[in-house]
Amino acid sequence: MKDRQRYRRALEGMLGIPATEGNQVEVLRNGVEIFPAMLAAIRAATSTIDLTSYVYWTGDIAIAFADALSERARAGVRCRILLDAVGAAQMNRDLVDEMQEAGCLLEWFRTPKRLRVWEVNNRTHRKVLVCDEQVGFVGGVGIAQEWEGDARNPEEWRDTHFRVHGPAVDGLRASFLGNWAETGHPLFDDADRFPEQPQAGDAIVQVVNCPSQIGWSELQTTFEALFRLAERHLRITSAYFVPDDELRDSLRAAAARGVEIDVLVPGEYTDKRVVQVAGEAEYSALLAAGVRIWRYQPTMLHAKILTADSLVACVGSANLDPRSLRQNEEANLVVLDPAVVATLDRHFAGDLSASEPVEPDQWADRGAVQRVREAMSALVEEQL
Repeated sequence: MKDRQRYRRALEGMLGIPATEGNQVEVLRNGVEIFPAMLAAIRAATSTIDLTSYVYWTGDIAIAFADALSERARAGVRCRILLDAVGAAQMNRDLVDEMQEAGCLLEWFRTPKRLRVWEVNNRTHRKVLVCDEQVGFVGGVGIAQEWEGDARNPEEWRDTHFRVHGPAVDGLRASFLGNWAETGHPLFDDADRFPEQPQAGDAIVQVVNCPSQIGWSELQTTFEALFRLAERHLRITSAYFVPDDELRDSLRAAAARGVEIDVLVPGEYTDKRVVQVAGEAEYSALLAAGVRIWRYQPTMLHAKILTADSLVACVGSANLDPRSLRQNEEANLVVLDPAVVATLDRHFAGDLSASEPVEPDQWADRGAVQRVREAMSALVEEQL
């Protein structure tokens, strides 16, 4: 308890975001668990549904979400849907028409056609669902066929989401509203009840809603704090791992004081090779410091998870890369709950068993072509 309080007070003091008690947090692993839970919450909603996502593409699951949202809208549930205009650009427009005709309020976040061109590079990467103001979902999964299944093959991506009950749901609602405000629609109406949130469990939760900005961000503070507070071990899963100089040095400093650090990244299957190469430019310094780096083999690894000392977890939409840390709108949960962290660490061990380590000696012998690619990636690193 003392160690958990140490993390809580340090994060509250540095972020200025109070944590809430009495939350129930459930870990959902891969589409096989994530999508049924989200769809069940949508289908059970009786008053409000708020959904924002960077990704809404194609596939059976895209149809299933559109059908469920449309059915609820026709039943009189207020359904607000906000999709990133760049991230969801490949969405089937027939599904857009279906939802709008059913009565869903569907808007696009920062369309590139707007005259405010300086906003085009700042996207909402948040993936948040709140139903009836009482159950919330947040994590890394997008609404697309790539996330269906259980990461059994390259067509089924690996990801993690949280289902949340309790006071932290208010923070997830705020995450949605922070982006919905730009649509011009009212922030709330008669459908909103703003209920007292129940004491649903034992988890202490801090909701970190990070807006796009210039300079240091709340997420940067969160990761920096967790790296510096760790005393025994750090387990990091990152779909796009490109730590900046400060975070790289904090990882090296943690390793130097005896913290065991394992970093899990995508292997052969990656949807953004240029980002992978930019991260690889940091491998030599990290490996030399004693950080262990692993490459996940079965499929694309899209999860964004950090656990420290079996006490605290950070899960959400943010990657350890410049775009998440400074350019995108992101939403993460910091969870202080030993049971949740134990589940995530167990999943991490399973993922490592399906991964290959980056051996320091072999990495030191990588070829000239790879080294040139790493050097070139520095030219575009801030946009990755």
